[in-house]
Amino acid sequence: LSLYSSPARETKYVENPQTQLEEGVSRLRHVMEPYAARSLCSDLFSEGCEFLQNPPAGFYPRLGVIGFAGIVGLFLARGSKIKKLVYPAGLMGIGASMYYPQQAVAIAKVTGTQLYDWSLQGYIAVESLWKDN
Repeated sequence: LSLYSSPARETKYVENPQTQLEEGVSRLRHVMEPYAARSLCSDLFSEGCEFLQNPPAGFYPRLGVIGFAGIVGLFLARGSKIKKLVYPAGLMGIGASMYYPQQAVAIAKVTGTQLYDWSLQGYIAVESLWKDN
């Protein structure tokens, strides 16, 4: 475009027609709007804001240590994408378990039970494939 000439006076903005996906998402948003506006979301938001305004003693230092552990995990996880998922989550889990040991034990029990069930199902599936052949 020339710096000294003015653009044509007959130009006008034409909006692209919506695709089927955009129309479907729009309809879904309009249908879900009353449910999203209910008090549950606002209650959770207000409880979260209230918690952050009046945190328990030592909450922010604990949060800082756990967050710093995640950043160190990202720093150590150079290379594969799996490391970038496992290292930060693992170090943050270790940091959180130092401050919240009872909750960590409860989560470990549930996770251990689920992993055992999944491994047993995998073993049964492999065994049935092996016997079929």
